[in-house]
Amino acid sequence: MNQGVMENVPNKTASVTDDPEPRALPLGTSALLLDIDGTLLDLAPSPHEVYVPPKLASSLSRLLSRTAGALALVSGRSLSDIDRIFAPMLFPAVGGHGAEMRISIESEAVAAHAPPMNPDLIQRFAAIAELHPGILVENKGYSLALHFRKAPDVERAIYDRVSAIRADLPNAAIEVLPGKFVCEIKHSGFTKATGVTELMSHKPFKGRRPVFIGDDVTDETVFAIMPDLNGLSFSVGRRAQGVNGHFQAPSNVRAWLARLLDDERAVAE
Repeated sequence: MNQGVMENVPNKTASVTDDPEPRALPLGTSALLLDIDGTLLDLAPSPHEVYVPPKLASSLSRLLSRTAGALALVSGRSLSDIDRIFAPMLFPAVGGHGAEMRISIESEAVAAHAPPMNPDLIQRFAAIAELHPGILVENKGYSLALHFRKAPDVERAIYDRVSAIRADLPNAAIEVLPGKFVCEIKHSGFTKATGVTELMSHKPFKGRRPVFIGDDVTDETVFAIMPDLNGLSFSVGRRAQGVNGHFQAPSNVRAWLARLLDDERAVAE
C-alpha cells in the first residue's frame, strides 16, 4: 500500500505510522519543502546518474503554480547541480545544505552567508579519494563530498582520514556530515534548517504552513524545527524520530505529490 500524509497530525506528539491514510493539503496555505536524493529521486551509483521521471517534473511544475510559488527543493546539492538535473525547469531552492538560496524562479540565487571552503582544505580532503578508485569527489564550492557507493568497504578508512585532518586543524570552522554512502565536509554555521528558516521568512513562503519531506541524517535539522514553524515533517525509507509520518520510498512520495493535484480538497483554496 502507498504511504501517505496525515494533514492534521499534532506536531509535537506525532508518532511515525506505517501506512497513514493520505489526505489532501490545502495548497493555498501550505509550503512544500522537498529534499531531492532519496526523497524525490531514487539513489544512483553516483550523483550525476540520478533520473528525474517526466511525471515528477510535471507534478512539481504544477504544484509550484498551485502553491503560488511556495514550493522549494532543499538539498545538499549546489543550485547549479539542482538546475542541471531538473533542466529545463527551474524551482525555488535551498542548496548546499543552506549555503545557497533562490526564493523564486525569477530571483537571483544568493549565498546565505556561507564563504567558499579554503582551496587548500579542499585539496587535503579530496586527497582521501586516493584510498580507492571507487571514491567520487564532488566539490560544491561551499563543501566537499566524498561519495563511496561504489566502494562501501572503505567507509571506515574515509572517516579515519577525515578525523585525522580535523585533528590537525582544531580551530577550523568545519563540520562533517555523514550520509548514505557519502561523507561531506562543510563550513559550520549553516545547515538545511538555517536555510529553511531564512526561506520561510520571505514571500511567498512567509505565513504558510511548511511541509518538509526528507530521508537522510542531514534532514534531521529540518525535522527538528518543523514544530517551531507549525509545520509537518515526513521521513522516507527510515522512520525518523519526531516526524509526523513516513513514506516507504521515493516512488511513494512521487505518487503522493501526483495525488495532491488530483484531489478536489487540494483544489479548494
